[in-house]
Amino acid sequence: MKQGIHPDYQQVVFMDTNSSYKFITGSTKKSNETIKWEDGQTYPLLKVEISSDTHPFYTGKQKFAEKGGRVDRFLEKYNMKK
Repeated sequence: MKQGIHPDYQQVVFMDTNSSYKFITGSTKKSNETIKWEDGQTYPLLKVEISSDTHPFYTGKQKFAEKGGRVDRFLEKYNMKK
């Protein structure tokens, strides 16, 4: 690997701003904010608007639209369903 061309990979804390859910992971993103984690160390803090804690797919609050396919909708629109 060439030296000096890769970004610094470090441990960072991501925080969901909607629920204050936090998790630590590795990233090359940088931040001016820091937070003290449960292990007593200080890590850069990156704020995100949505995470697995608030995303509808992961929380089970996803809305399903049972519209059917294009053909079904066409047939229903023109009262051609049998």
